Amino acid sequence: MATRRKYELKKRAERLDEVRWRIVDAAIGLHAEIGPAQTTVTEIARRAEVGRLTVYRHFPDEESLYRACGERWLGEYPPPDPQRWLETPDPALRTRLALAELYEYYALAGVLLANVIRDAAIVPPLRVVLDENLGAIAEQMRDALVHGWSVRGRRRARLRAVLGLVLAFQTWQSLAGEGLTTEEAAEVATDLVRASAPVDVGAG
Repeated sequence: MATRRKYELKKRAERLDEVRWRIVDAAIGLHAEIGPAQTTVTEIARRAEVGRLTVYRHFPDEESLYRACGERWLGEYPPPDPQRWLETPDPALRTRLALAELYEYYALAGVLLANVIRDAAIVPPLRVVLDENLGAIAEQMRDALVHGWSVRGRRRARLRAVLGLVLAFQTWQSLAGEGLTTEEAAEVATDLVRASAPVDVGAG
């Protein structure tokens, strides 16, 4: 009897998980098509083939849904690992290779990220989740790329600011919009970084 009960509970949990991820996948699809700000619970429920109350049972507020969407997306499409970038000792070469890899990632996630970043300005819960996910990753990337350039004080602060600029999705979006390939965009951005710091390796 106890074994049968455990089996039934396990099956129920699996069904709940399956419904939960159907809801999340429906939401991600809508975010990519029309953006989070225009996505409604009614449309999510329709796509996931569940009732509105089922959506609310799994995700009682916007932030919990956005958090699950971020977890799902980053789990399936993880961004580049900045720790691997440190395996390239030359900071200029590291920057170019890293930006090429990052810009390829942006190209993959372009439409979805564009919608999410745009709507985060008007949807506070989305901004919270975006900062938690991509904000922390961006800082790790900037730390990895600032390493090795011979700059200190105000020049180091300026370098960090420039790195923040070239790492931003909007910078890739602008360069790609001008017709530059991923490699060309990475080279242009790296030239900007070089202009803000000497090329010789020194400071860590």
